[in-house]
Amino acid sequence: MLSCLDLSNRVAVVIGGTSGIGRAIALGLAAQGADVVPTGRRANHIEEVCGEVEALGRRTLRKVTDIRERHSIDSLRDTILKAFGRVDILVNAAGFTFKQPTVTVSEEQWSSIFDTNLNGALRACQSFYEALKASGRGRVINIASLGSFAAFHEVAAYCATKTALLSLTRSLACEWAQDGIMVNSIAPGIFPTEMTREIVLGTARGRELLTRTPIRRFGNPEELVGAAVLLASDGASFITGQCIAVDGGFLASGVNA
Repeated sequence: MLSCLDLSNRVAVVIGGTSGIGRAIALGLAAQGADVVPTGRRANHIEEVCGEVEALGRRTLRKVTDIRERHSIDSLRDTILKAFGRVDILVNAAGFTFKQPTVTVSEEQWSSIFDTNLNGALRACQSFYEALKASGRGRVINIASLGSFAAFHEVAAYCATKTALLSLTRSLACEWAQDGIMVNSIAPGIFPTEMTREIVLGTARGRELLTRTPIRRFGNPEELVGAAVLLASDGASFITGQCIAVDGGFLASGVNA
């Protein structure tokens, strides 16, 4: 059973893998044996995480990538294939959010968040498709959200992107199953990260979220690693089109007091 979770001799690409949830997953995949390329738009963050990957004894490479630009994604792919010869795992963890009354959200803001959270994942999936197919055991893991299932006050644009990402996950899973590519997603619960810390720590919103979480605490990014390793491994050879919620029971809960 342990061997089916071994990621040795596999190459993983983690888009948005230089901070928060993406960083934890990148390091988790490396700890399980994969060579990992974490990437994003900030060179100093890439350098830091790549150093941690190498400290685990795994190979990596450093390349700044902008998920909003197709040529940037294609360049990343070509560089990785030249260096490693293959790509087996693609994690789409890049994204951002903002809290604002929906009536005041401009078309530019709406388009911008879709371009990163949804279109960016599509670009990466399209760009890496042939490499994942050639792997024979390709894996795509999209980072969805509780907002893929439930409404959150004044973050309609973000929730819309994550709902659409879950739909894209299911569609690609059905299209790519015959190519040996398993496409799944993870819906994290509340994980205070650089992106969300100010919204949930010590706020009325955070207190309500804790009340609705049966475990009664927020998550640590490292607690997502188990689900990510499973979905990246041979253990997921018959799992596709699914979403694993790592949420402390949030989506299962009703009245908690």
